[in-house]
Amino acid sequence: MINIVFFGTPAIALKSLKYLYNSDKINVLAVVTQPDKPAGRGHKLTMSPIKQFALEKGLPVFQPKSIRKEPDIQEELKNLKPDFFVTFAFGQILSQEVLDIPKYETINLHASLLPKYRGANPIQRAIINGDKETGICTMITELGLDCGDVCLREVIQIPDNMTCVDLFEEISEKSPELIEKTLTGLIDKTITPQKQCENGVCTANKLTKEETLIDWSRPAREIHNLVRGIYKFPSAYFIHNDKIIKVLETRVVKGSGACGEFVRFSKEGIEVGCGKDCILLVKVKPEGKGEMFARDWANGIKK
Repeated sequence: MINIVFFGTPAIALKSLKYLYNSDKINVLAVVTQPDKPAGRGHKLTMSPIKQFALEKGLPVFQPKSIRKEPDIQEELKNLKPDFFVTFAFGQILSQEVLDIPKYETINLHASLLPKYRGANPIQRAIINGDKETGICTMITELGLDCGDVCLREVIQIPDNMTCVDLFEEISEKSPELIEKTLTGLIDKTITPQKQCENGVCTANKLTKEETLIDWSRPAREIHNLVRGIYKFPSAYFIHNDKIIKVLETRVVKGSGACGEFVRFSKEGIEVGCGKDCILLVKVKPEGKGEMFARDWANGIKK
């Protein structure tokens, strides 16, 4: 059995933890996750999905505010004598002292085809930039930003209407087996990690609030990619009558009109003029209201 400690926090990593926990090749010794955080309208302290599963299975749980600065937790992890640390969307930067704890390596699952989209938002950036494919990689964690040697990779196609939520789910589904194959392959020496080439290096920076505001002077295709790239996380939006209107579903349609002008209302939605072609608003979420078809919102604003 390969002994690991699993580092992760959000739901995207949960299927990997469950898979590894149930594997007859892997022994999960403990889990490291972010501290409980306020959530919801009541701001009630809420544990991560990773912590919830670990507690259900009786696994030890560590929740450092910053693992680099908590030698007591580092010492407890050393005492577990893990073969590997496995990280997947953990949310903290590891120090060299932490990376030196496992017998072999720290393996990270990164949601892009490295060296493309190193950094915090590879899933959203791939869709926003209109990429037709992305993927997942397992890599040896080093101190630099996602620069370690790549162990295994798998390509994932991005259809024209795939949202970031769809891509999150596909990555969540495909990651567990890739992690297990990486761990077993490193032990039996059937995998030789490969250095990343420096061609094509780019960083997936965190999204800014300014980026989420729709710029109607951009081509409709770019706006469509923005909408699906940040679908509900946090959603692209525009302002109408001093209200925020979040845009949840769009299509690109041929046509023209003044940028930001409502060109046509139909049973399919609202066509809006863009820098090139038009965007059809299909679903929106007006400020203070729930999700609705754009045609229904249009009927309300025309009254």
